[in-house]
Order: sequence, then C-alpha cells, then structure tokens
Amino acid sequence: MIDAQLTAYLSDWLSLLLRFLHVVTAIAWIGASFYFVWLDNALEEPPKWKKDKGIKGDLWSIHGGGFYEIAKYTLAPEAMPKHLHWFKWEAYSTWITGALLLTLLYYVGANSYLIDPSKADLTPWQAIAIGVGSLLGGFLIYEAAVRSPLINHGLTFGLVMLVLVTLFAWGLNQLFGARAAYIHVGALIGSCMAGNVLLGIMPAQRGLVEAVKRGVEPDPKPALIAKLRSTHNNYATLPVLFIMLSNHYPMTYGHEYGWLILGALALIGGWARHFFNLRHRGIVKPWILVSALLAFCVLLILVRPAPVAISNSGEALTNTEAVALVQKRCATCHSATPTDKVFTAAPSGIIFDREDQVRGLIDRIEARAVLTHDMPFMNKTGMTDEERAKLGGWIARQRQQH
Repeated sequence: MIDAQLTAYLSDWLSLLLRFLHVVTAIAWIGASFYFVWLDNALEEPPKWKKDKGIKGDLWSIHGGGFYEIAKYTLAPEAMPKHLHWFKWEAYSTWITGALLLTLLYYVGANSYLIDPSKADLTPWQAIAIGVGSLLGGFLIYEAAVRSPLINHGLTFGLVMLVLVTLFAWGLNQLFGARAAYIHVGALIGSCMAGNVLLGIMPAQRGLVEAVKRGVEPDPKPALIAKLRSTHNNYATLPVLFIMLSNHYPMTYGHEYGWLILGALALIGGWARHFFNLRHRGIVKPWILVSALLAFCVLLILVRPAPVAISNSGEALTNTEAVALVQKRCATCHSATPTDKVFTAAPSGIIFDREDQVRGLIDRIEARAVLTHDMPFMNKTGMTDEERAKLGGWIARQRQQH
C-alpha cells in the first residue's frame, strides 16, 4: 500500500507536469491569439489585382531572415488550398490541462485547497459541486449573452461581463478559500475562451471551408461572429494571466475586498490591451496606457493595509514567545520535518525551526500572516486574530530596535 508521504510526493510531480503543460500550451494559444489580432488590425488595402481575386487586405513582414507576404480574403479563396493550417489545438490543450490541474489541486485536494471552514461548512463533494456548477452556470450565461443582441454593442457587452465576473468572484469568495475563488474565476474565463473556439470560431471556419468545396457563396455572418469571439479572447487574456500569477501575491486575493481588486485589475488589463489593439491599426493613444498605469497606482494606494501598531501593553510578546507562536502555527508545514499531511516538504523552502530563521523572514511573515491572513494556509492551524496582532506588534518592535 502506498503511504501518504509517497502519495503526496507523486501528486507534487503530477502537479508540476500538468502546470508545465498548461503554461506551455497557454503560451502557444496566447501567442497565436495576439498574432492573429495584430495581423487582422495591421492589414493594409491591397492593390487592385489582389482585390479582383477577393483579397481584403495584405501586408509584408520580415522574420527569421526572410520576407513574408500575407493576404486575407474577404470570405474565401476561389479554390481550397492543398494544405490549410488550423489553429485550435492550442486552445483545447490549454483548457484540458487547466481542467486537470484544477481537478487535481482543488477537487482531489478539496480539504486542503478549496474548503475554508471559516467561511462555509462544506463537505468535499458539496464544494466540488458548487465549483463545477458555478463554472457551468457562468459559461452558459456568457454563451447566452454572445448569442443575444448585446453582442452588437461592444463596450456595453464588455462592461456587463466585467460586472458579472466581479460578482462571480464575490460569490465564490463567500464560500471558498480566497485562492480557490480566484482560480475558479480564471477557470471560468478560460472556459469561455475555449468555448469561443469550439462553439463559434471553429464552426465558422468549417462553414467557410465547406462553402468553398461546394462552390457556393459563404454566409458572412458566422465569420463576423467568430471574429468578435476572437476579439473577446484577446481582451480576456491579460486578466487570465494575472489570475495565473496571483497565487504569489496575497495582497490581491487575500485582501478583504479581493474580489473587487480582481475586477479592477481585469478592467485595467483590458484597457491596457485596448491600447495595443488600436496601435496595430495605426491609432496611437498613449494616454490609454498612462491612464491604465495611473489607475493601477490608485488601486495600489487604496488597498494598502494599515501599518501595524506597536502594542505597549504588558501582553507584548517576548522574542521567545513570538518564535514559539510562529513555530506552533507555521512549522507544521514550514519545517525541515513537516508534520502536515499534505505538505511533506517545506513550501518554497521556508523553514522556521530556529529563531534566526524566523527573524530572517519577518517581512514575509508580516505580509502573509499579519496583513493578509493568507498564512497559515487556509488557517489550518487555527491562528487567531489576537495572535496575528501580537505577532505584528512584535515584528514592528524588531524593526524599531534595528
């Protein structure tokens, strides 16, 4: 029988493999998305002889030591080329690896990564059902919106989706751990993006191919909807990338208003992306990037946690008591010999077995345990607010003394 330590070890390696594949396929998908939106925006009016062949736009580029001539047809060429390259597996592979990673970490490991007992008393199966159901429900809402007249009003559509995503983040944050709530928002956006490929872009492309094969005039409407879906994916890319990185920054997901921070950063990211999409069309508006940066700075100021006050009461922790508190609440994982059932090796190599190790990482302890309450992870060891306050006071005194 495989023991718990070996199971955790193998699970870590499987997680590493899936995360690696997810990142690689995401790079391929995002790269293709960015390239084709740039390509579409950068097309120039072709000469008459190309227009007579049905070419809508063309451009010349140079890369890798050679020149490339690229042309886009208004709908389709007169005859189907012998070799036609499709771009779909990048999207499908990214979604599949992401779904597997979500299942492994947050569903198989629901007790460790998904359920926060301080928010909701859920069984693993209840939490999983809520997670999967919310993703399915969110996806169906997006699909309904794409197929409604709202799709014809780009700005309104984008703002409505932003509000819904922010509310989605708020709702999940009432039930799940803060990290899990963020990741589910990313999973929802990623699922909608993959759905755009599966349900909108690919059917339109297959329709074009079939029309050319049958020698009939293609219906332009599916192609226009496919382009809109592709544009949605382009604007959604930066928010998804932020969520993929957010686990490293607890001042976002760990904040009291983490769900609102997520919505604000999604808006800022989409707005910044708009600058580049316009620039590819020859429209340069630097104030868009400047305003995005200013908005980011304002957000940074608004969500900054209050400084930790130094307690002058007789209950102030001594050095020995502070180190003992850290070891009691944190060293179950952060030790050379962890006792935690899930983390069998110290996460990030951080160890609190000795006083000098605790003192050397007081900035990190303050950020993760005092200011954001991100640690202990899911508060598995039951650290109280009073303990956090006392620990914060001790850290503040250490700085004052040195």
